[in-house]
Amino acid sequence: MNLNKISKNVYEIPQEEKMEVPARIFASESILENIKKDKTLEQIKNVACLPGIIDYAIALPDAHQGYGFPIGGVAAFDVDKGIISPGGVGYDINCSVRLLKTNLTKKDILSKQKEVVEALYKRIPSGVGRGSPFNISRKELNKLLENGAKYIVEKGFGKKEDYLHMEEEGCLKEANAEKVSDRAIKRGIGQLGTLGAGNHFLEVQFVDEIFDDKVAKEFGIEKNQVTIMIHCGSRGLGHQVASDYIKLMEDEYGFENLPDRELINAPIKSKLGKDYYSAMCAAANFAFANKQLITHWIREELEKLFPSIKIDVVYDICHNIAKFEEHIINGKKKIVCIHRKGATRAFGPGRKEVPETYRKIGQPVIIPGSMGTASYLLVGTKKAEELTFGSTVHGAGRISSRSKAIRELSGEEIKEELREKGIEIHAGSMKSLAEEAPEAYKDIDEVVRVVDELGISKKVARMKPMVVVKG
Repeated sequence: MNLNKISKNVYEIPQEEKMEVPARIFASESILENIKKDKTLEQIKNVACLPGIIDYAIALPDAHQGYGFPIGGVAAFDVDKGIISPGGVGYDINCSVRLLKTNLTKKDILSKQKEVVEALYKRIPSGVGRGSPFNISRKELNKLLENGAKYIVEKGFGKKEDYLHMEEEGCLKEANAEKVSDRAIKRGIGQLGTLGAGNHFLEVQFVDEIFDDKVAKEFGIEKNQVTIMIHCGSRGLGHQVASDYIKLMEDEYGFENLPDRELINAPIKSKLGKDYYSAMCAAANFAFANKQLITHWIREELEKLFPSIKIDVVYDICHNIAKFEEHIINGKKKIVCIHRKGATRAFGPGRKEVPETYRKIGQPVIIPGSMGTASYLLVGTKKAEELTFGSTVHGAGRISSRSKAIRELSGEEIKEELREKGIEIHAGSMKSLAEEAPEAYKDIDEVVRVVDELGISKKVARMKPMVVVKG
């Protein structure tokens, strides 16, 4: 495979054979060596073959092998000629991160570390298939699927400022609950307010370093302040939506013209394409509502330990999503369909999609670390809109499969290592600790250094974990 270096941190697979456009890879030399170890480059080349793709198929510094699209993949499609692909969104629709800020400092948590981890683990259900104490009727769930976090807030679980500080204000308005199958509903109805397993987590952190005082102040972030990060998605409901529409698209269109059967898709303007988008939006709304309920329960639990605590939403950012957005294409404004698979939006100042509070400075970008490592708060840029359709990384990106991590690493040893670093952790199993060990991921500091150097998002603050809850 031809791979040419275009400039520092930018590589390109030139357009050839069935490719509609070139593929661009944004990575440092060391990150690129890790990317080459799996099928990421082959996958992004295949994405470049899809009908209606615009400019480039993009792999970001956290890219690694996924289903169809690589995770850390971005692609824009022409609305008239292009496609929409579940493999370009992912199974965990709107797997995403919410950052909360508090009026506590690091020493407040250190005095009650064990009580905090036990209280949160007990209150927030986590783990594979773990159910929720939150009961909701099918009729109410349909309303939630179409109204997202706003529906949960209006039921008394939060405040208006919460959803005003979320991507899309916590609701994709094109959602249609009728396009979500009964099986997906059954899988999701008992899972609201749950973390799930895998790389999902709840962390209590402290702000370790500020890189941009001005922007940090606008976001309400200062050194030694306690922050809380929630990483989860649409649970079984989103997974089933993906499975349902992959099967429907396979039956309708087959694989004849595909470079990879996992890139099954439907034309954006087809009935099936529109139905998938409506169901995907509903699953995304489920994820927004899921994190809103978790936020409410975090507030209730921490108020018992810290009666004067104040917890506000900084931002809630989507991964694993398709969006219709306006971008400059060949010098003209045009609506295109952006797939972000394991990638996040990173809009700069002035965009109407950015919450009014932050519109003058740009959108908050939240990049979680792997378990026990630092996480970062960045700000979106105009440069991202020029280079990556307003996109940046969603995390460190795996370099080792879960099965390999389980074979080679010990959950007990990892727990002890984290304790030695001053991190209290409560996980559902030692296996889950091994799966998500820091060694299974790229170096988050290097990934963030590269996106900052490229200018597709700029560093604002670094947070380090004190308390970790995992399924």
